[in-house]
Amino acid sequence: MKIGSVFILICLLISVVALFTNSTVKDEKDKAFQQEINQKYAVFALPLPDKYDFAGEDVPMGNFDVREAFDRELLVNVYWQSQTLLFFKRANRYFSVIEPILKQNDVPDDMKYLAVVESGLMNVTSPAGAKGVWQFIEVAAKQYKLEVSNEVDERYHLEKSTQAACRYFQDSYKIFKSWTLVAASYNIGMGALQKQTSAQNVSSFYDLHTNEETSRYIYRILAVKYIMENPRRAGFHFRKKDLYPHIPLNEVKVDTSISDLIAFAEKQGVNYKMLKYFNPWLRKTSLNVKSGNSYFIKIPASDFRTIRIEDGEFPADSAISAPSQKPVE
Repeated sequence: MKIGSVFILICLLISVVALFTNSTVKDEKDKAFQQEINQKYAVFALPLPDKYDFAGEDVPMGNFDVREAFDRELLVNVYWQSQTLLFFKRANRYFSVIEPILKQNDVPDDMKYLAVVESGLMNVTSPAGAKGVWQFIEVAAKQYKLEVSNEVDERYHLEKSTQAACRYFQDSYKIFKSWTLVAASYNIGMGALQKQTSAQNVSSFYDLHTNEETSRYIYRILAVKYIMENPRRAGFHFRKKDLYPHIPLNEVKVDTSISDLIAFAEKQGVNYKMLKYFNPWLRKTSLNVKSGNSYFIKIPASDFRTIRIEDGEFPADSAISAPSQKPVE
C-alpha cells in the first residue's frame, strides 16, 4: 500500500509540474505574440480636413453631425483596403473615359465619384435590376436615351451611359441648383428629394433629414473623393505599374447585321472573350442592325494583352491621372 501511494503521489506531482511548465511556456508565447502585434499592427484615427468641398460647394466640416458622418465613411473606406485599392486600380483605366464626357457636358469633375460609389467602376447588377457602371434601371435608361433590348444594353456602354448620367445631372441641377443635392437625387430620385426639401423648407443637403441610405451615400462619395485625391494621407501606397493600364482601342463601324459575333471577332483578330470585355453592351452572340442605324464596336490593338509596365510612384497626396481618350458621342 505504501509503495502504491508514493507512486501515485509522484505521478500527481509530475502532472502538476508539467501543467505549470506548459502554462508558463504558453503564457510566454502569447506574450511574445502580443508584443509582435503591438509592434507591427496599429489602427489609427484619421485626421479630418477643416475645409472641404464637393463640386465647388462647401462641406460644413465645422458642424459636428457632418464631421462625424464624414468620419464614419472615411474610416469604413480607408480600412476596407482591398476594395478601395481596387478603386484606384480601375480608376486609372476608366476615369480617362469619364472625365472628358463630364467636362463636355459642363458637369463638375467630382461627379465621377458617383460612379465609383455606385458600382466600383464595374458592370454590376443591383438587386433592384440597376445595371452598369452608372447603375441605371431600365426605365431611367430609356428615358435618358440608352438602348435596352435583348441584343443591346447600353447601360453597359461606358461612354453612352456616362452621357446619360450627364443628362440626368443636368435635369436635376435645373431643379435643385446644387450639385450635392443632384448627387443625393441620383440615389433617392428627384421626386422624392423634392418632397423632402420642400416639406423641410431647406435648400442644403447638410440641413436635410433624409433616409440613412441616401445620407451615407453622399458621405461615402465625399470620403471616396478625399481618399482618391489624397492617397498617401489615407495610407495608400502604390506605383504606376500597380494600376490597371489604359488599353488603346480602335472602333469598327457596323451598319449591317452580324449573325455570328464569334466569327466577327476572329476576323478582327481577337477572340469572343475580348470582344465582350471591350463591348459588354453586346448581350447576344448576334447583332441585328436596323436600317439607318449603326454601332461602333471597339477592337483593341494587336498587342493589347502584353502588359506595359510603367515604373515609379505617384507623388504624395496626388490624385491619379490616366491617359486621355476621346469619348464616343
